[in-house]
Amino acid sequence: MANVRLIPADLLRRQLIAVFETWGMLPEHIATTVEVMVTTDLSGVDSHGLGMLPAYHLRRSQGIVKDKPDIRIVREKPAVALIDADRSLGHPPSVMAMQLAVKKAKAVGVAVVGVRNSNHFGAAGYYSRMATGLGAIGMAMTNAPGPAMVPTFGREAVLGTNPIAFAAPATTNPPFALDMATTTVAVGKLNIARRLGKAIPEGWAFNDSGAPETDGAAAYAARRLTPLGGDRERGSHKGYGLATMVEILCAVLTGSWSDGPETAGQRTKHNVGHFFLAIDPALVRPDGEFQDDMDRMIDMLHATPAADPANPVQVAGDAEVRMTAYRTEHGIPVAETLIEETRRVAEESGAPFLFG
Repeated sequence: MANVRLIPADLLRRQLIAVFETWGMLPEHIATTVEVMVTTDLSGVDSHGLGMLPAYHLRRSQGIVKDKPDIRIVREKPAVALIDADRSLGHPPSVMAMQLAVKKAKAVGVAVVGVRNSNHFGAAGYYSRMATGLGAIGMAMTNAPGPAMVPTFGREAVLGTNPIAFAAPATTNPPFALDMATTTVAVGKLNIARRLGKAIPEGWAFNDSGAPETDGAAAYAARRLTPLGGDRERGSHKGYGLATMVEILCAVLTGSWSDGPETAGQRTKHNVGHFFLAIDPALVRPDGEFQDDMDRMIDMLHATPAADPANPVQVAGDAEVRMTAYRTEHGIPVAETLIEETRRVAEESGAPFLFG
């Protein structure tokens, strides 16, 4: 592909470590953040791995991201907890939160852990999949930083892309793993189009007059995304409603919706909240029965006659499993524009640039 270079996962990992070490991040936070970012790129979610590094660098330069945060539990009961991330990058507190949610669910059946005072946490699907690796059903959400969704009948962006991720384990099949923005596409998709100099489909974004925007660079700069569905006739009220639900659980419930009295009644991009839920199916049904039934359901869906035999029916998570295997062998495609952006981040951070 023109203007794209294949980068081995190990090289990508070493480049991220080099940058984060110059930032002075704690070693355990580096390990967690790099693992989430590289796994995300391997799975094909190019918008939320290395592609986020320039934005993290900018937020750090603005004092929004702290290098050595004091991440701590501030409220806790048997089935709930609240973590203050102290303006960490979102990956370390989110891994901590899902691990805690699963631990609690193993004891009481279901548990919820919220995170406040955080930042962008990468791909929501990483954390819901984490739960399945521990034998639990997982859900992860975040009120994505910065307004990007235009409400149904609106003209200006108010909510974030506010993703929802849900994953459930099976016995022999990979987990069912849904990861979706509540906008028609994530902001990162616009950034990918900008980096590649491509147009975007009509229906993804608006311009300032409320008309469809198809220029990728202009759409990324304006950040006026349509809710999932596009318009009222195609169900945009559903995407808008889901985004508001995510905002309530991630921001209002955790106390992340406002930084204080000076921003009361306003959404802030400086205090991102996350929401994690875990269910232990072994406390609902005998151990293993849920996973076995998940296999039967997934097999049934895979066996559905396809409209086009060349495109068989899939379930959520199939594409990521295949992409991870392919990219592990062949490398991760990175746009030359992003390689240059990574070079600038490395240079400004005082880190070596390893992509050559």
